[in-house]
Amino acid sequence: QVQLVESGGDLVQTGGSLRLSCAASGSIFVVNVLGWYRQAPGKQRELVASISSGGTTDYSNSVKGRFTISRDSAKNTVYLQMNSLKPDDTAVYYCYYRDFRIQNGYWGQGTQVTVSS
Repeated sequence: QVQLVESGGDLVQTGGSLRLSCAASGSIFVVNVLGWYRQAPGKQRELVASISSGGTTDYSNSVKGRFTISRDSAKNTVYLQMNSLKPDDTAVYYCYYRDFRIQNGYWGQGTQVTVSS
């Protein structure tokens, strides 16, 4: 019903920057949340940042001040600007969408971000 397509993952050196994009398509409800999660090898998937259709944002403490989430609601697209990247940021980053009326959401396929030491 909803498809999410991520792009922008790459290999970057410590201190570098990347910009991730995720385009949502399908049956998008106007009241929703879009976000980014990440999963490193051997670790649980964790929230990186999220943004609601009303503009409310939430960030992991580990990325506050370095990452910025934004959205273009007209295009149903969410972005994650990642600055001052660290090796600990290395993970597969997944886009997430949830209709506020339901509990479960949708996941993108993931995009690999690798930060070299």
